Amino acid sequence: MEKSPVKDTLRIALVGDYNAGVAAHQAIPLAIDDAAAVLDLIADYDWLATTEINSAEDLVGYDTLWVVPGSPYKNTEGALLAIRYARENGIPFLGTCGGFQHAILEYARNVLGWTDAAHAETDTSGRMVIAPLACSLVEKTDAIELRPNTLIAKAYGQPTITEGYHCSYGIADAFAAELERGDLRVTGWDENGDIRAVELVTHPFFVATLFQHERGALEGKPVPLVQAMLRAARG
Repeated sequence: MEKSPVKDTLRIALVGDYNAGVAAHQAIPLAIDDAAAVLDLIADYDWLATTEINSAEDLVGYDTLWVVPGSPYKNTEGALLAIRYARENGIPFLGTCGGFQHAILEYARNVLGWTDAAHAETDTSGRMVIAPLACSLVEKTDAIELRPNTLIAKAYGQPTITEGYHCSYGIADAFAAELERGDLRVTGWDENGDIRAVELVTHPFFVATLFQHERGALEGKPVPLVQAMLRAARG
């Protein structure tokens, strides 16, 4: 009898403060398990509370990092440290909702040099790069147009998608233009032109979305970006 081939095993860090009552947190394990089954690999994941992340050493050994919804985080610096670690070390990264917002914040501070870059949900001073949305997107669903030939467009395989949100903050209008001057590019926007997804074009896989695509797993739907993340981590 032939032995079954040994499956690849990936270690995933889920960075965020776990709350069983958060729909996205319920969905994430389902999305990972489904993607792992499709790719015929084993995916082990650890929930890393932001309070547990104090240095890069806390992140060593993970094949991919996902900064999950659930902001404000108990330790903002822990979330930012994880994002920076993934960005600087070429580790596949996914950020959703709060993860998207903090990926923007980390990039503004550490790449664009906006040391006073701030998030309106938690800061009262500084230059706001994350601001309240003109219209809340809590429990809303909307269409998103994807930039062709990007990681997200290739993952979905279509130019327009429909996904759900649970957020009240997004990229400040005054900061939006700054993104086109660097390597963190806008790759998805709604019908009003508001930014809904970004990618770091100098990185193997660094994708962040304001929408919570992982929640599709609660309805038994495949989650293309989670498959793409695991595929990138497998190499």
